[in-house]
Amino acid sequence: MPAHKLIVFNQVSLDGYFVDANGDMSWAHKNDAEWNAFTAENASGESTLLFGRVTYEMMASFWPTPAALEQFPAVATRMNSLPKIVFSRTLTKVSWSNTTLVKTGMAEEVRRLKRESGRGMALMGSGTIVSQLAQEGLIDELQLVVNPIVLGTGRSMFDGVRSKPAFTPTKTRTFKNGNVLLCYEPIA
Repeated sequence: MPAHKLIVFNQVSLDGYFVDANGDMSWAHKNDAEWNAFTAENASGESTLLFGRVTYEMMASFWPTPAALEQFPAVATRMNSLPKIVFSRTLTKVSWSNTTLVKTGMAEEVRRLKRESGRGMALMGSGTIVSQLAQEGLIDELQLVVNPIVLGTGRSMFDGVRSKPAFTPTKTRTFKNGNVLLCYEPIA
C-alpha cells in the first residue's frame, strides 16, 4: 500500500516569516484573477486538511460564512466539504463540518494517516505543527508562497527544528501580484 503524501502549503514574507510579530497574516491575502484561479485550482484536490488550533480557529471563522462563499465560492466549497483534522491539546470541541479533534499523538496520527489508503494530507498555516512534523521527517512536500513584503519580525514555521532537514527544489511559479511559489521535496 503506497504512503500518502503530507504537503505543507504556507505563505511567507521575504524575510521568512509566516505570521508577523502579532500573529497576523492578512498581508498574505491577495485578490486578483490569476491568484484566485491558482487558489481555486489548488483547493480542488482530495486531501485531508490538517491544522493546529490557531489556524483552525481562523479558518473555521471564515470559510463557512456567506461572505466566503460569495467571495471565493470554489475554495469555500472545498474547504467546507473536505475532511479536516485539528491537533490541539486545549480545544474541547470542534464545530466546523467534517472536522476531527486529535488531542495527543500528532506524529503517530500523521504516520497512521500516511499508511492508510485514501487521501493525501495538506497542512496550511499551523507553524508549530509544521516544525514538529519537520523534526519528525514527516513532510513530503513544501509549497511555499513567498510574498514580496518584509515584516521585520514574526514567526518562522520552522522554529525549534533541530534536525536540519534538507530539501531540493521541484517547481517554481511567479505570479503577476509578485508572489512566487517555491516547491520542495525532502532530500532522502
